[in-house]
Amino acid sequence: MKVFITGSSGLIGSELVSYFDLRAQSVIGIDNNMRADFFGPEGDTRWNLRRLMQSTRHFRAYDIDVRDYQALHCVLREEGPFDLIVHCAAQPSHDLAARRPLDDFAVNATGTINLLEATHQLSPDAVFVHMSTNKVYGDAPNELLLKELPQRWDYARDEDFQGITEQMRIDASQHSIFGASKVAADVMVQEYGHYFGMRTCCLRCGCLTGPNHSGVELHGFLSYLVKVQLQERTYQIYGYKGKQVRDNIHSYDVATAIEAIYRNPGVAEVYNLGGGRANSCSILEAFETVELLAGKKMHCQYHEQPRQGDHICYISNLARFQHHYPEWTITHSLHNIFVELVSAWYNRLKS
Repeated sequence: MKVFITGSSGLIGSELVSYFDLRAQSVIGIDNNMRADFFGPEGDTRWNLRRLMQSTRHFRAYDIDVRDYQALHCVLREEGPFDLIVHCAAQPSHDLAARRPLDDFAVNATGTINLLEATHQLSPDAVFVHMSTNKVYGDAPNELLLKELPQRWDYARDEDFQGITEQMRIDASQHSIFGASKVAADVMVQEYGHYFGMRTCCLRCGCLTGPNHSGVELHGFLSYLVKVQLQERTYQIYGYKGKQVRDNIHSYDVATAIEAIYRNPGVAEVYNLGGGRANSCSILEAFETVELLAGKKMHCQYHEQPRQGDHICYISNLARFQHHYPEWTITHSLHNIFVELVSAWYNRLKS
């Protein structure tokens, strides 16, 4: 088994490198540390690359930009053909996309079709998994009836209790510039499946988290929140009274989901993937948990204006994925995720 991973120094990419290093003949990763360009020193992922180089046996890394089709084509030709290709590289921030829309679209949309076409030419039988996002739905989920509880917003109707399904529309809504570029990528991944018969899959993820996240204010909800709290800095809340809800999935559970897809792939599949209701929390609930674990008060500043296109309450309905892959399950509870994040940030901030 030969695996190719873009964004291999990021949260999900690095988890996949470690996971498949134990299971594959070779793991090839590309990452040009553009997260440092996007987010500054806090977003730098070179520490994660160094960790991977020291801990893996079958991993080789290339400094390649997904916008460079010739470089992508060259490495897939020289190192392939591959059995599994996972596309994690992205510009992941709502706010940054509005300031740098050309970079955002070039990375998210053009980078994706570059990899799709190189795969079509050089590894057409590979299983191709694209890390998409729930932001492809834009703000359409906000049209669901909601109820306000003391610390969170929640769905008002019983039929919505388990969250957003893949039937939610992806057009006629406000996405943010980031969401729009991810829609373009998502639809193109599906099209290469439909048109060329490639075994493609889009994972429309909720909040991804884990100890190897270089969390920053513009991206990385739980990781950044924990870091701010431990450093006794001020967390900025934008709208919805801090009661906006996200479901959170550990990077390891994403890796096992991708392995399940590899073992039994479809064509042009789309799945919502997140922590589900059990792993959902609001910002206020997250504050409370981290305060209990760390023994420090959370400082925050509230801004009435929410981010454009932001979700008020988003929980991933996992029913379709679990129906297709009944052996897969969430293994990291929300509480365990918090404990791991607090421990990881304690260690990183001390070093």
